[in-house]
Amino acid sequence: MFKLYYAPGTCALASHIALEEAGADYTAERLDFKANQQQSPDYLKINPKGRVPALVADQGVLTETPAILAYIAQRFPTSKLAPVDDPFAFAQAQSFNNYLCATVHVAHAHKQRGYRWASEDSSFADMKRKLPESMGACFTLIERGMLKGPWVMGEQYTSAIPISTRSRSGSMATVSISKLCRR
Repeated sequence: MFKLYYAPGTCALASHIALEEAGADYTAERLDFKANQQQSPDYLKINPKGRVPALVADQGVLTETPAILAYIAQRFPTSKLAPVDDPFAFAQAQSFNNYLCATVHVAHAHKQRGYRWASEDSSFADMKRKLPESMGACFTLIERGMLKGPWVMGEQYTSAIPISTRSRSGSMATVSISKLCRR
């Protein structure tokens, strides 16, 4: 059984969705970011980065969304969350997931977490003003060159963040996402 550490409204949602879609046996441990639980000594023993997600598996702890998504896809290959049988296509999915985490997520973080990069109030205001341009450029790149169909990888649903609002079964994805957000 796996244990996923997450907080609502964070990128841990992608790992949560992948575990659900894979049919994995797991428990979810909600961290209270308002109480700074991610910096508690107990959680820092699990993830010294003090961030979510963290996935505890029999072999150890995994952190970082792309790594967790790749692990879940490989651990549950029949779920078809990623093209694990095609090394190039799998690398393409990893490329997209890493772009989301290393570029899009970081660009968006400048809006609320500017303190990670600067200490002057004027810098925070400038980062917030720049956000629409930065995020617009990211989404333009995604829409113009990274999508291969209704899903990132084309017609096949994968654990790369889906662009379509429908799940692979054809039902609205917001149902399962809202269920996960309430946990």
